[in-house]
Amino acid sequence: MLQLDHLAVAGADLAAAQAHVETALGVPMQAGGEHDVFHTHNALLGLQDALYLEAIAANPGAPAPTRPRWFDLDRFEGGPRLTNWICRTDDLDAAVARFEEAGMPVSLRRGDLRWRMAVPASGILPFDNLFPALIQWEGEETPPSRLQQSAVRLTRLTIQHPWIEALKSMLAPVLADDRLQFEAGPAGLSASFETPDGVRSL
Repeated sequence: MLQLDHLAVAGADLAAAQAHVETALGVPMQAGGEHDVFHTHNALLGLQDALYLEAIAANPGAPAPTRPRWFDLDRFEGGPRLTNWICRTDDLDAAVARFEEAGMPVSLRRGDLRWRMAVPASGILPFDNLFPALIQWEGEETPPSRLQQSAVRLTRLTIQHPWIEALKSMLAPVLADDRLQFEAGPAGLSASFETPDGVRSL
């Protein structure tokens, strides 16, 4: 089974991605760190219900990676926006055997956090990057266990795509979450949140 783990807001640079989140939700993010392998860096926001949100961008201070960056960041252009949703599993190998399109497991770290994530060789996820990235945390430590939890709660994540019924049917046997809404239309993600200042969206 899969469970929603976190959301990613990408930007041409980290400052822009972080500012976009903070302006949209009205709360400050916390410092994240740098990722090896893909040479990206992030800032983080702890959400209610053991979820979190990350602002992420290519790290200009790191060397170019030896493979395409995850989340299709090598082709990113335009303003910062919600680009990806990430689901965790207790058995990543079984998950990628079921969903070969999700990519192959890559071992990753940020500081002393360790995890494996399925990443396509191209860096591009199926359904115009709207297929969820699959992650398996290693050990007891995860970002939500370390982050200061904000009063922000995700209430709805809308996944929109012209072939949405195909995506929905693929995920239905292994993912059940009332916050997820699948709609036909141009490819894109949007999310609604309850915040101390009312309903906000990304």
